[in-house]
Amino acid sequence: MAARLNDGDDLVENSEINVTPFIDVMLVLLIIFMVAAPLSTVDAPVDLPVSTAKPQPRPQKPVFVTVQKDLTLLVGEQATPITNLGPVLDVETRLDREQRVFVRADQAVTYGDLTRIMNAMRAAGYLKLALVGLEGGSREPAP
Repeated sequence: MAARLNDGDDLVENSEINVTPFIDVMLVLLIIFMVAAPLSTVDAPVDLPVSTAKPQPRPQKPVFVTVQKDLTLLVGEQATPITNLGPVLDVETRLDREQRVFVRADQAVTYGDLTRIMNAMRAAGYLKLALVGLEGGSREPAP
C-alpha cells in the first residue's frame, strides 16, 4: 500500500490502486501472445514418414523446357510449338523418356497454362518433370 505524507506526522492511507505493476504485467503478456500466436498457427499435426532416399545427382546435360511470359516454349534454346513438344523432347533426350525434364516458367505464366504444358509432356511419355525455382535470395535458377 502506498502512503501519503500529510503536513503532520500522521501517515494517511492511500486508497487508490497502483496500476504501474498491472501495466507492466499486461505488456509482458501482450509480447508473449504476439510471439506465441504465429507459432501456434504454423504447426500442423502430421506424422511424416522417414525417407531413406539419397539425393539424386544432377545429369551432365539436363533438358530444360522454358515457358516464357508470352507462352513461348523453349526446349534447350530451341523455340518449339506445344504441338511439336513431344518429338523435340525425343531428340533432346535421345528417346530416353525416363530422363528428368526440368521445367522453368516465368512468374507471369498462369497455373492453368503451366498445367496444360506439363500435360502435353506427360502425353508424350515424359513423366519425370521437375519444376525449377530460385533459391532464397539468389537470382540463379536452381533445379
